[in-house]
Amino acid sequence: LILPVSRGARVREIRPPMKLTFRPTVVPSDLEAVRQIVQSTGFFTDDEIDVAVELADAELGAAGSSGYNFIFCEREGRVLGYTCFGPVICTEGSYDLYWIAVHRDHQGSGVGGRLLARTEKSIRGMGGRRIYIETASRELYRPTQGFYLKAGYTKEAVLRDFYSEGDSKIIYVKHLG
Repeated sequence: LILPVSRGARVREIRPPMKLTFRPTVVPSDLEAVRQIVQSTGFFTDDEIDVAVELADAELGAAGSSGYNFIFCEREGRVLGYTCFGPVICTEGSYDLYWIAVHRDHQGSGVGGRLLARTEKSIRGMGGRRIYIETASRELYRPTQGFYLKAGYTKEAVLRDFYSEGDSKIIYVKHLG
């Protein structure tokens, strides 16, 4: 909906809120959706994209017993983003968020925040007490780092030069109430 405005004023588009649906199961078409979503971000190498698809494929083949959990966000049958997470082996209530990705066309629309909130709720329901997230320190990842901080995560550790010289691993954590 575009509203008429007076001469010289900025035109502002008002969009109705997106009706989103969320589901925890992986279906065959998700493999290509995951590939497209992760690829669209421009953040990941071909090897990393393949890993994202492999995790979804592992869960699809294991019918819920792979150890990887997913939440897909859809609008009108199209997958806009997803998360992949799971318990940290040999811990009590610690979970890793392995992937959170939103298609480039839908970033900044609230999809990522809603996916993260759903994921946190799911982890809490499974007895999770803490969520750990890893990301890179490169300039490209500054918006990602800001997203985690805004969502209530704290920087727990920095592993210097982890990914490559000058690219450290940053680990964020959130304690669930």
